[in-house]
Amino acid sequence: MWDYFVAFLFGLVEGVTEWLPVSSTGHMILLNEFFKLNVSEEFYDLYLVVIQLGAILAVVIIFWWDIWPFGIKRNEHPLSKDGIGKYVMKDKFIMWFKILIACIPAAIVGVLFDDILDKYLYNYVCVALALIVFGVAFIVVEYLNREKEPKIKKIGQLNYGHAFAIGLFQLIAAIFPGTSRSGSTIVGSIAIGISREAAAKFTFFLAIPVMFGASILKILKFDGDCTSHEIILLGIGMVTAFAVSMLIIKGLMAFIKKHSFTVFGWYRIALGILVLVLGAVGIIGK
Repeated sequence: MWDYFVAFLFGLVEGVTEWLPVSSTGHMILLNEFFKLNVSEEFYDLYLVVIQLGAILAVVIIFWWDIWPFGIKRNEHPLSKDGIGKYVMKDKFIMWFKILIACIPAAIVGVLFDDILDKYLYNYVCVALALIVFGVAFIVVEYLNREKEPKIKKIGQLNYGHAFAIGLFQLIAAIFPGTSRSGSTIVGSIAIGISREAAAKFTFFLAIPVMFGASILKILKFDGDCTSHEIILLGIGMVTAFAVSMLIIKGLMAFIKKHSFTVFGWYRIALGILVLVLGAVGIIGK
């Protein structure tokens, strides 16, 4: 029963921190220091990635009509007036092409260097420094853009150059754990003139292929057999991450219409300092 409770906690933290720009990795490291699953190290690495599938499902459900590219209803930009083309939403397909372009940098690095990055950079010092550096970046970018009107207010206004630039911002998070994938893409998007709402939405959509691909990659690399106990733990984590993500995503979209991301910047700095202090006194990172 204790393992089931811990699996629930991991799903809860995943659902909250995956979408808020505060680094799910940093929170998972802290959580794992105080609450440990009774599983092998190999399965734990798999578990942390695959429970993200629950979070992805929340994005798919909430934004279904924004991402599904087929149908006659709501199709304001059909590929053609007649035939099969009238069921194809051209604007949605263009959006997905931009998302795929944004995936390229992180996908290449992830496939080629995933194990190396995990080995040398997945530690509390790197995570804490990334938390602090990007916390400062959030505060600075929001301050510099506080009186500027965003040039791009809707996802449809993004061009392929914008998409690739966002992909490069995401690459930073792929290399340095603790950066936060959503944090790096959102702060980068705001810096190049994209509104908070459009930046957040594109980040959510970008997560679908990125997190799904990362989960598949981990599953394929997993060299072992899952017990029925481990499968139940995985299910609990995924379901919890899904339910919590449904609430967090809706809450965040409402929040950014009236507030900046500065509060998340200060939170990241405080968390980064806490991680460094706990590591210095030997509570974590043993």
